[in-house]
Amino acid sequence: MQAALNIIGEDLKLVEQQFRKDLQSDVPLIRKVGEYVLSSGGKRVRPALLLLAARLSGYTADKAVPLASVIEFIHTATLLHDDVVDSATLRRGIASANTLWGNEASVLVGDFLFSKSFSLMVNVGSLDILRILSDATTVIAEGEVMQLLCTGEIDLTEERYINVVRSKTAILMSAACEAGAILGAVPQNQRQALADFGMDLGIAFQLMDDILDYVATEEEFGKSIGHDLEEGKITLPLIHTLRQCSESERTVIATVVEQDEMSLDDFRTVSGFVKQYGGIEYTVDTARSYINRCNSHLDQFAPSPIREALRSISEYVVTRSK
Repeated sequence: MQAALNIIGEDLKLVEQQFRKDLQSDVPLIRKVGEYVLSSGGKRVRPALLLLAARLSGYTADKAVPLASVIEFIHTATLLHDDVVDSATLRRGIASANTLWGNEASVLVGDFLFSKSFSLMVNVGSLDILRILSDATTVIAEGEVMQLLCTGEIDLTEERYINVVRSKTAILMSAACEAGAILGAVPQNQRQALADFGMDLGIAFQLMDDILDYVATEEEFGKSIGHDLEEGKITLPLIHTLRQCSESERTVIATVVEQDEMSLDDFRTVSGFVKQYGGIEYTVDTARSYINRCNSHLDQFAPSPIREALRSISEYVVTRSK
């Protein structure tokens, strides 16, 4: 990640400034909630992907920073909505916006960010980019609904789960990379390579999140440990475990998943099964395979410090602890 920051660190500071500028509204609560979520941390991976993809594609003009801010607007909107849907109380180690201002304010400010992002996209002046990002927001919404339908489904297959991850998480990283390629007007094969890079990176990113829900501390993860399990989310470590465990153990897991509230002992029992049957290792290996794939897409570009910076982001994804 440091290699990326060395190249685009100043641009990321400009993205932060642009984000705050674009948050301007006559309604004070919008700015208050938006700036709270913005200042709560995060590595700005999605804006960084767009900035690096644009540079790798040879783009040197001034549209990359505003567009990177749009990407962060969309991402922030999804965070606000996700925390309401998930009844989350923590986000990046601090109280979530819905905890402080309520579900109604979080949803409505998220709606503002989504709406504002489209007007900002128009200002960039590219119908191609507008199509890519508007399609991505549609797919994200579909992914949220798909995840809701999969809640508590202990027979969820790995293939179906990965499809949810593609829609809910990876599509925005893919769109960020492809938008950068469009800015640089690269040939179609390179544009597709960057879109595929972002997609595979996004899948790996979510799989590592799945692991952290079982193994990190709350201070490391910035979210409540075991929250996914308590919400009935069947993620890849558990999918693998359910394929390997005995029928009696499967029944125990199903009972925990179906409960409205999960005790610490319940979580320890299920996480014990996950560790016993190699759910963590399997998920890490799967994430690694996606990282290897995403790095292979970069072979469409000549070696350069920018290409290596993108690879450093992919390595960060599979080594991060939060």
